[in-house]
Amino acid sequence: MDPIATRPLGKSGVPVTQLGFGGAPLGDLYQRLPDAQAIQTMAKALELGVTLVDTSPLYGHGLSEHRFGQALRPRPRDSYVLSTKVGRYFVSPGRGGVDRGTWAGGLEFNPVFDYSYDGAMRSFEQSLMRLGISSVDILLIHDVDIWTHGSREAYEQRLQEALAGATKALLKLREEGVVKAIGVGVNEVEACMRFAEGGDFDCFLLAGRYTLLEQTALDDFLPLCQRRNIGIMLGGPYNSGILATGAVPGARYNYKEAPPEILERVGRIEAVCRRHGVPLPAAAIQFPLAHPVVASMIPGAVKPEEVERNHALIATPIPAEFWAELKREGLVREDAPVPG
Repeated sequence: MDPIATRPLGKSGVPVTQLGFGGAPLGDLYQRLPDAQAIQTMAKALELGVTLVDTSPLYGHGLSEHRFGQALRPRPRDSYVLSTKVGRYFVSPGRGGVDRGTWAGGLEFNPVFDYSYDGAMRSFEQSLMRLGISSVDILLIHDVDIWTHGSREAYEQRLQEALAGATKALLKLREEGVVKAIGVGVNEVEACMRFAEGGDFDCFLLAGRYTLLEQTALDDFLPLCQRRNIGIMLGGPYNSGILATGAVPGARYNYKEAPPEILERVGRIEAVCRRHGVPLPAAAIQFPLAHPVVASMIPGAVKPEEVERNHALIATPIPAEFWAELKREGLVREDAPVPG
């Protein structure tokens, strides 16, 4: 596969490279990054021809967007496709201090969830100021899912708030030409299905739910997107680690230590990889791109070498027999499209 070949993002037609750049690590996810290293990492992606770059106010409580702006502002505006998100705005922590969550560093602000119309507009305006860029190509409603909000009741409340408020804000911004494509960025297929039923979206950013390890999205979600010409950007191609590291002690799956059944399954996939001389991460990053609605993979990186590695992995030749054996072994669904 050519990492920098472009595909249209659903009915929006926005051209995005098959390899994108995910901005969560640039918000000091799990570790603090020097500014220079963060900006050099993103610059490497742009130098290699990657044009789709995705960030969010959440990432480092605005730090990722700041760094994106520093890397992007010197470049022609039509040389990249910029994606960010709404659903949170940020306020001064006051005397209570900063609740950093999973962010090792980041900016000194605390997030406030707000999926109302005004909340989405406020979030978007803050993003533009942090970026120092007056337009965004793709705008997504972020984290309306059970995993984020902790219970089905809370999720349902936030979903209805977003459908009544943030969705209308994004539709207005698209109608006015302020953004070119609108969508939703979540970790759960069900939330995407609910939004697809309730709004006119161009795309979804789905993290970790259509991978070498998980293909239940083939049942209903991906066929729905195909019928409605909704483009998919996929994050988390390595399921938060294990499809990059392999089934090693301490391997992470869905942000936690991988359970025995996942370790066993990945071990079987690795055995097939060894028989065909295929790097496991290459199979992981290429597999989802075979589906016709998947426009781009957007893995993160914390140093330029990791960007170069992702670029090389997408370009790694993989024989057809490798995919055929995975299907024969029941490690990939029979109805899953495969590269080549």
